[in-house]
Amino acid sequence: MSMSGGPFGGRAVISGVGQSQVGRRLGRDGLELTLEACLRAIEHAGLVPADIDGVATYPGSFAPDPGFSGAGAADVVTSLGIRARWYLGSMETAGQLGPVAEACLAVSAGLADHVVCFRSVWESTAQADRGRAGVLAGGNQEGRAPAIEPYERFAPYGALSAANWLGMLAQRYMHDHGLTREQLAQIPLNARRNAALNPNAVYRTPLTLDDYMSARIISTPFCLYDCDVPCDGATAVIVSRREATAGLPQAPLTVESAGTGLFEGSTWDQRPDLTTMAAHDAAETMWERTKLSPSDVDIAELYDGFSYLTLQWLEALGFCERGQAGRFVEDAERISLDGDLPLNTNGGQLSGGRLHGMGLLHEACVQLWGQAGERQVAGDPAIAAVGAGGGPIAGCLLLSRTD
Repeated sequence: MSMSGGPFGGRAVISGVGQSQVGRRLGRDGLELTLEACLRAIEHAGLVPADIDGVATYPGSFAPDPGFSGAGAADVVTSLGIRARWYLGSMETAGQLGPVAEACLAVSAGLADHVVCFRSVWESTAQADRGRAGVLAGGNQEGRAPAIEPYERFAPYGALSAANWLGMLAQRYMHDHGLTREQLAQIPLNARRNAALNPNAVYRTPLTLDDYMSARIISTPFCLYDCDVPCDGATAVIVSRREATAGLPQAPLTVESAGTGLFEGSTWDQRPDLTTMAAHDAAETMWERTKLSPSDVDIAELYDGFSYLTLQWLEALGFCERGQAGRFVEDAERISLDGDLPLNTNGGQLSGGRLHGMGLLHEACVQLWGQAGERQVAGDPAIAAVGAGGGPIAGCLLLSRTD
């Protein structure tokens, strides 16, 4: 049962996970990758498609850029012949993990027994004919920026990418708190060391500090290695009602708490304190819903769409003091596989591939089940924190394994 009660009372668990083939420019359809991940998760949980009675996904069928979404909830219902008693496909939720949190509510309330939650991307293939920079205007064939914040403010100045927007915020943090590029480098360097042990990671070759410091700048202070790697792939997890998991092969992982807060406007640049993000809102609500604390966490899988976002999550979740994230990671051993807080153990998105948050949840589950192979964290980890999203949206989960 639950270690802490929490918002779901121990009733919501993860019973299985699955991932499709992951790689660069696979040339495979997004729906095909989605179904591969969903079927693998269903099998891993010891279920069959007929057992699934719920579907949830972010962002649904909406795709602002080519390849941003491989399928919507209705696509999976139709393709797998699911009789969904509950379903969800939404972009306005607590980031990429929002549908998982909502699936936990659904099974806790008895609306479904087994919900397949998925996130699929095929950006590498979809953007292959134009390069990543060519799709930053929302896929508009005329090249006009869509009428959404922050394009309305930034587009006239040529800032069309999240790398630009977050680069400005990172510079503010550097100014206020003394973060250095050498400290920031520890996030991609740690990711690459872990990716070397992950056969599914996109980039596995060694990366040195000299490599990092000499890499081309994308948007100050971010260099090439601070930016995640567009790829093709899908991830699925099965959220189940605990009572429905009797006799299934995997020990159920309890969803102890979920962080879903949004205390300020959904904005990239208008928070009163520009050295915080929505991750702080999400983290605060996660901890206030559980008796567990940051000191209980054995592993952390934290969003690294850009390296700076991982530092934001470390602070937001209370793993270090405010303004101290750079100093926290400066000692690379602290966040290594055998350190005090193993971080992004599969290589994250910086080396493993941009699976947009859900890949980190998959990794947390694999680690808690002791199924991570060469990169498995020693010491039988039992508590994992997962954070996904950056800038104006974010969500986080706290998982436990109780045998």
